[in-house]
Amino acid sequence: MTDNEALTEDQVGDRVAGLLLAAGGGRRLGGRPKALLEHRGHLLVEHAVGALRAAGCARVHVVLGARAEDVRARAALDDCVLVDNPDWEQGMGSSLRAGLHSLTRTGTGTGARAALVCLVDQPGIGAEAMARVRAAYRDETSLVSAAYAGVRGHPVLLGAAHWAGIAATATGDRGARAYLREHEAEIALVECGDVARPYDIDTEADLVHLE
Repeated sequence: MTDNEALTEDQVGDRVAGLLLAAGGGRRLGGRPKALLEHRGHLLVEHAVGALRAAGCARVHVVLGARAEDVRARAALDDCVLVDNPDWEQGMGSSLRAGLHSLTRTGTGTGARAALVCLVDQPGIGAEAMARVRAAYRDETSLVSAAYAGVRGHPVLLGAAHWAGIAATATGDRGARAYLREHEAEIALVECGDVARPYDIDTEADLVHLE
């Protein structure tokens, strides 16, 4: 079977890895790393990993940065690949580069051919939205994005054919934004506004969203 043929659920699970960006230091939250905030009885990093697992990602890579040792000590991240980003203060782009590099190193042969990229500070985006985007994977050239009332958001699915180009342009807090803008015509949009709320936990005022 080639990537262009219909894939079973298990095969998609093998080829699409979850990539959780969880390195931020929470500068506008008084220096509280977002990964260590609590939501529904779990740390945000645990909540996001659980959603990726429920969405069908058998392999999950988690990029850590701010207080990485505390996250490792406190969070239940069994069977995840933990990726340290020593340059986390440079912004989300550095974490995306680190995560994609980790998949390049371990995703050879029958490994991951796409990454389902999620942000730790968006707990309103759960497994159902993630599963919809993941299900749109076709092959390593796939570019897929969740949409909210037609506006592109997270999560995004990045086929392996794009990883080098994304890594070359991911700087500051832009992540894959510049690359996706250049390749907008290739992006498949998957509407998720009926099952997810794409708010960010960025400031003290946003903490009202945590339960």
